[in-house]
Amino acid sequence: MSFAPYYAPDGAAAAPKVRGGGKAGSNSMSGRHFLADRVKGIGASGIRRVFDLGATLKDPINLSIGQSDFPVPDAVKRAMADAIREDRNGYTVTRGIPVLRERIARQLREEFSWDPDLFVTVGVSGGLFLAMLTCLNPGDEVLLGDPYFVSYKYLVRLAGGTPVTVSLYDDFQLHPERFAAAITQRTRMLLLCSPCNPTGVVYRETEVRQLAELARRHDLLIVADEIYQSLCYDGPAASPVAFAPERTLLLRGFGKSHAMTGLRIGYAAGPAEIITEMAKLQQYTYVCAPHAAQYGALAAMDTDMSARVTQYRGKRDLVCAELEGAFDFVRPAGGFYVFPKAPPRFASAGAFVEEAIGRNVLIISGEVFSERDTHFRVSYAAPDEHLRRGCAVLRAIAG
Repeated sequence: MSFAPYYAPDGAAAAPKVRGGGKAGSNSMSGRHFLADRVKGIGASGIRRVFDLGATLKDPINLSIGQSDFPVPDAVKRAMADAIREDRNGYTVTRGIPVLRERIARQLREEFSWDPDLFVTVGVSGGLFLAMLTCLNPGDEVLLGDPYFVSYKYLVRLAGGTPVTVSLYDDFQLHPERFAAAITQRTRMLLLCSPCNPTGVVYRETEVRQLAELARRHDLLIVADEIYQSLCYDGPAASPVAFAPERTLLLRGFGKSHAMTGLRIGYAAGPAEIITEMAKLQQYTYVCAPHAAQYGALAAMDTDMSARVTQYRGKRDLVCAELEGAFDFVRPAGGFYVFPKAPPRFASAGAFVEEAIGRNVLIISGEVFSERDTHFRVSYAAPDEHLRRGCAVLRAIAG
């Protein structure tokens, strides 16, 4: 399946640069020559394109999108509704409402005995973007494990940095020696995500510790994307905060754990100098996180989600049992994804995905998340019946 971007190739002939973008004296308009170079190398998200495709199909089996299939908890809904009724709809201070920041600080003290600076972000994605803008100079290199979340390398490039991928195939664990081999004089940052999207792998504690020690030896910043941190099924995920708190920028949110993806609420915690500059940039970009959603996040922090975690553990087990024998995959330990290898008779994972979509099953090709096109991502954030039907189709295609 092709995930070609919507812009013309860089080698396409350029039109004369006349005002309005058309021929001199005409009223035609072409905006291409107004575009900055930084956007020309970024295509449409392969995930969003499949998501949009699903809206055009009749009753698709959608195993593509990373979005919880349960509703926002009632306590969170009430907190947001109350905030709106009480006219808490205007700007908040840039760093977020004090009561939420205090609650986050208490959580981090209890979990890590850590008292970092922090502020409320517009989701983890907002925190990632501000982190890159704050910490990267042109040409600085960022090491990220491959496979990686789709936005990582593009956010690095938007900030002027250079993404350097480190292969995690075939077990999708960290392999610190591979990161060590990739470090150069330009390396500035390590970007980690555990549980990982798209693999669902939880990194081993020993290797997280070794990577933290590597960062300390080479004076690197660790950016830890822990959006799936509470969705772990076989034991907790180790955080680099436990091993190198002085050089870890922690990014967490409520979208995946509490079904609040569209409410865009998260937080960043770490060294005061970094947080101060990130918050300054938030003033001029996002301004503040959504006001009512901040009260929702406050309620979310005191809402027990253990039953949902148990439910997703069961979905993980169901999908693994359905795919066992037909596909090679690493059993996921967190999040809500599995990342199987496409059968060898297919030229690429994209070809396998194209056939699946042709049979009304939406999944994502591994090329969206990787320098390889050998695997595909299945999201099990879906009703059990959809999981069974979708897996049956995937098995039938695999033969």
